[in-house]
Amino acid sequence: MTTFMTTFLSLYAAAAALIDRLAGTWLMPTLARIVFAGTLLIYYWGSALTKLGDGIFGFVVPSTGAYIQIFPKAVEAAGYDISQLGFLHWIVVLAGTYAEFLLPVLIAVGLFTRAAALGMAGFVVVQSYVDITGHGLGAKDIGAWFDRDPSSLILDQRAFWLFLLILLVVRGAGPLSADRFLFRATDKAAA
Repeated sequence: MTTFMTTFLSLYAAAAALIDRLAGTWLMPTLARIVFAGTLLIYYWGSALTKLGDGIFGFVVPSTGAYIQIFPKAVEAAGYDISQLGFLHWIVVLAGTYAEFLLPVLIAVGLFTRAAALGMAGFVVVQSYVDITGHGLGAKDIGAWFDRDPSSLILDQRAFWLFLLILLVVRGAGPLSADRFLFRATDKAAA
């Protein structure tokens, strides 16, 4: 190997090692949370707001739209009379609504980030399943990988969402987060 090539490879390896150290410890988790907040925080909050019922007790009496979004076939089978649905439906709708409010905020501020990102990933999978089976999304919306069209809702767009969330599960929130502050305080108290 020539001296030039050896020098080039050494510099490349050193630069790659530096990027790995920076990206793994703070850059990637921080950017992942910023991208999540910038693209999905308001999306999920807007969705959650449509699920709240009217009045002061709207947070425990979900809207009809909440049931339609989460249980479209069951609501249709009940003639759009949500009083026909059971306790389990109510609990699932409330849990879904609260998850849409709470999990994105936890991710954005970096509090219990790994658990929140894992919960949000599960939410995205369930949301995609309901969109396909309950709302009848077709092949164009579901999409396919390696098809030269990166615009499908499920296999293209939500794959990026899941990748972002999995990165947060694996790497955590990064140094600019409530997790870092909380766990530093806990470590100091334990010492």
